[in-house]
Parts: sequence; structure tokens; C-alpha cells
Amino acid sequence: MNVSLLFFLTKIKMKFMKLGSKPDSFQTDGNNVRYVATDLATDIIVNVGDSKFYVHKFPLLSKSARLQKLVANSNESNTGEIYISDIPGGPAAFEICAKFCYGMTVTLNAYNVVVSRCAAEYLGMHESIEKGNLIYKIDVFLSSSIFRSWKDSIIVLQTTKSLLPISEELKLVSHGIDSITTKACMDISKVDWSYTYNRKKIQEENGNGVRNRPVPKDWWVEELCELEIDLYKRVLANIKTKGVLSGEVIGEALKAYAYRRLPGFSKGMIQGGDMTKHRSAVDAIVWLLPEEKGTVSCSFLLKMLKAAIFVDSRDTTKGELVRRIGQQLEEASVNDLLIRAAEGEPIVYDVTVVQKIVEEFLRQGQSPEIESLEEGNQLQEVRRPGILLDASKLMVAKLIDGYLAEISKDPNLPLSKFVDLAEMVRGFSLPSHDGLYRAIDMYLKEHPGISKSERKRICKLMDCKKLSVDACMHAVQNERLPLRVVVQVLFFEQVRAAASSGSSTPDLPKGMKDLNSGSHGSSRSATTNTEEDWDAVASAEELRALRGELASLRLSSGVGACNRNGDGKSSVDKAAVSKMRGLLRSKKIFAKLWSSKGVQGENSGSDSSESLGSANPEEAKSTPSRNRRHSVS
Repeated sequence: MNVSLLFFLTKIKMKFMKLGSKPDSFQTDGNNVRYVATDLATDIIVNVGDSKFYVHKFPLLSKSARLQKLVANSNESNTGEIYISDIPGGPAAFEICAKFCYGMTVTLNAYNVVVSRCAAEYLGMHESIEKGNLIYKIDVFLSSSIFRSWKDSIIVLQTTKSLLPISEELKLVSHGIDSITTKACMDISKVDWSYTYNRKKIQEENGNGVRNRPVPKDWWVEELCELEIDLYKRVLANIKTKGVLSGEVIGEALKAYAYRRLPGFSKGMIQGGDMTKHRSAVDAIVWLLPEEKGTVSCSFLLKMLKAAIFVDSRDTTKGELVRRIGQQLEEASVNDLLIRAAEGEPIVYDVTVVQKIVEEFLRQGQSPEIESLEEGNQLQEVRRPGILLDASKLMVAKLIDGYLAEISKDPNLPLSKFVDLAEMVRGFSLPSHDGLYRAIDMYLKEHPGISKSERKRICKLMDCKKLSVDACMHAVQNERLPLRVVVQVLFFEQVRAAASSGSSTPDLPKGMKDLNSGSHGSSRSATTNTEEDWDAVASAEELRALRGELASLRLSSGVGACNRNGDGKSSVDKAAVSKMRGLLRSKKIFAKLWSSKGVQGENSGSDSSESLGSANPEEAKSTPSRNRRHSVS
């Protein structure tokens, strides 16, 4: 072999091959004219696109089968010119092949080796024309050098995209993918080449200088982000097929690609660019997600869902994301769930998609889980009933409470959206309803014009017994709440006070129990106006009076805590019950609740031995009476 073949193999520098030894004598005459400066006149003009090459027949024809045919045809027409319009790589690639034919120095590297190989194939520079021809030498360079280098393999694969389909036909694409896959799946103890890893510190300082840490399992993910999505998808699919790397590592790779290739992804949107290209990227990333639950975070999945909605991905893509998010919803934050509604929608956030996510979460408790068990030499699938852990339910319920509080700030949010979502998690046993109370209060604040029935409907979601002391104190001063809710809060606050003082807890009277359902037994038709009063908001005057009674009840509880009857009951029980009855009877609209019709007998309103039926008239007189109601509907 007369032509020198030099490989410079280092861990860091790009590998290259130098062909030929003669000086480069191609010169330019104008923008599109190239010629060989020799004493021998050129005898053929090769037109490559818009460029003209004035060259000699012999060196080119001795190595190119296509040029032999083209020149033979030109001799018949006596034109002295041949035309090449579709050579891969255009004039630059033809010049590399021409220099090789002349024996001039040509340097091939990862950036130009693919285009040179495709051009040589087009020109028919095979071994059958001349031994040691360009195709052979390039193939040797690729197999023994380029595809053994991590970074060069990635560069080469990138360059194949602009040379399709010939680069695919020559198996350059598949060879590049196989090379990258093999290295990514290699045991990390054998990784001894340079790679880019900026996401985490891989070096640490010690007293003697810099000490390298072990190679991380996901060392390869950053440099693969340089690939366009179609090639990236094929590489990742190949890596997954190998089954060597864990789902977590694959998830890290997909996460890195999304942040690199989708502008604005970290903010839950896509900022500018080619939306068709971004849609392809989103669809591919979702398709590549490992099937195992938890391989990527719920926050990442929700960002992907926001991106999918933004670029209008396929319904199957969005549905798959909803399914996966529902499987690990307890990991999400309120901010993650704030998905903007489509442009033109009257509301700010897409509540419907969150409802679908919650449905997927609930479905886990209904769908059986399939486990593979090995018995003898056979694998058998065992179906077990799906189980939702109480801890997961609790976290999701709190999450939805926080989400409801946030979306309630939207003045256009329909009540049905709020109620429907809240009722989806109502079956979860939450120890506290403070979060739901905050959401309800926020909705009432931002929607002051809702009707009494709507106000009643939203407040029925809340269990006053599950409000903390702080929430109760806020509620009894809250002029946005219906009067029935304020009275319930006051009563249960008294129950709490009695319990904390060591007294027995009075039972909820029948009339007060009916506040939740809006039912007053047989007197319902006769008390329509009273029912409307209960559903109206409490006036400031009424709230002050109720709070005053609550303060006095607490004082009585504190004083009477030490006065115990022989049967174990505190004398404060009677006083507290009497005061509460007096408080309620002192108001015109309360009197109906405690009347013989409403209560249906002294003992029917309570199961306790001390019924609230024995109100003290004198205590009732001490409570300021209300002359009129201020209702907001």
C-alpha cells in the first residue's frame, strides 16, 4: 500500500486518518471554479452542482467506475464535460474523492468520514476497480478507529442524518447505533475514555489535589442529548432492549434529554421553536419511558404532561402520562398540578385532566396487581387485589386540598369543578379538614355572588368536627360562611373545650345534626324562611354574639372542670349545655331549631343523658337579641 495510513489514537483527541502524501494543488478561480495547478493541461470538466472542476481523466478514471461511464458517454458527444448533480455531500465531498485519486493529502475525521464514504460509494470507488481504493480504507478507519471511540461514534451518527437514505443503506447508521449502545451498556469498570458529565460533581478536592470518583452509571446520558430525536429514539430503544441498565438510569437519560432539547421545559411550557419537532420529541420520550413505576419522578411526568398539552401531542401520549402520574400521585406538589387550560378556555387551569389523574390513582385500589412467582422451574403469575396505602391516600387528599385552594382564586372556576374534585377524595379519612376549609374559604372569597344553595353545597364538603382550634377561631369570625356552619363550629369547639377540661362531651342535638342535611323533620314545610336564614351568611353582629357566648362557655369550663358529680360527670356539662341552648333560643331563627316540632321531643335531639332541651330562660335573656339578618346570596 503506497498511501500512508496513520491513526492517532488518544483518549481525548479526535481520531483522524491522513491519506496521500502529495501537496494539495487544488486552486480556486472565482467562487465556483476549482482546478489542479500542474504543468499538464486538464482534459475534462466535471460539473458538480454549481461548481466546475477542471481535472485530468487518468487519475480519476483509474479509481472511479461511475466516472469511467460518464467520460465514455461524454466522448461520444465530444462535449468534454460531465455532470454530477446528486452526489452525496456535493462539491466538497467530490473534492475529497478527487484529491484521493491524485494522491494528495486528505485528512478524514469523524465529521467528514461519513460524507466521504457515501461519495465514494456513489462514484464506485471499490476494490474491483483498484486495490486499496477509498471505500476500503474508509471502512478500515471506521471499524478500527471511529467506532471504537465514544465521542467519535456520536459525531458520526449525527452526520448520517443529512445523508439519508444512502447512509442507512451502507449500514453506517446501524453501526453507529450499535457502537454507542455497546459502550453505554458496558461495565463501568471498563470505561476508560473521556466523557461529559456536568450534572453532578465527579471530582472532589482533597489535600493532595483532585481525586476522581468512580464512573457513574449514567455517565453517557449527556452526550447522547446531542442526537436528534429520531436517532436518539433508536439508540435508547436499543439500549433498553439490551436489558443491562436499570430503569432509573434510562429515566435519567430521558430527563436529561427533555431538559436539553425542549426549551422552557423546566417552566412547564415550550418556548418557541419548531412545534412539530418538539411534538416528536415529547412523543418519543413518553414512548421510551421504562414501564417500572418510579423510574422517573412524578414532577417530571407532570412537566411532560404540560409539554404534551402545549404541543398538542397525540391522545395516546397524554393518556399514558395521566396513567403514570396517577400511579405515583402522592409524590406530586400543588405547583406540579397547576396545568394551564387550553387557550380560549374561560378558566385558568385544566381541572379536568387533574380529575382524570385522580381517577387513575383511585383505580389502583381496584385493579389487581400481577406478581411473578417461581415454583420449581416455572414462572407463574399471581393476581393480588390492588391496595392503596392509607399514607398515600392521606398525601393525595392533602394535595387535592392545596390544589383546590389554589384554583379557587380563579373567578371563573365553576362550583361543580370544585365540588366534583373534592368529592373524589372525600372517602379518604383525613384527620384534619383545615386544608379543605382554606380551599372553601378561598372559593367563597373569590366568588361572593354565588347563591345560598351553592354556598350550602360547598360547605357540606367540610366536617366541622375535624377543624383545628386555629381553624375554628377563624371560622367563627368568618362572615363568608353560612350561619349553620358557624353554629356547628361553635358547638364542636365547646365539645373540644369540655373534653380538654375532663368533662364528658355533650352529644350533638337532633336539630344541629339536621343542619348538614338541611332537614328539620316534619316542620320542614313550615320553616322555609328559617331554612333560608340558616343558609345565609352570618352577620357581623351575630358572629360577635356567638363568640361572646363561646368565650363565656370556655370560662365556665375552666372554672367547673374540678367540680365532679358522683356519677363522673362535671357540673359544667349542664351549664355548658344550658348556655348553648340559651344562646340558640335567644335568636328568633334559632328558636325554630329547638322548638318541640323541630326537636320532636326533649330526648329525641340527643342520645346523652343531659339533653339540650332544658335551656335556662334567664341565660337566654342575657344573650343580645338580633333585630334583623344581613344575608348575602
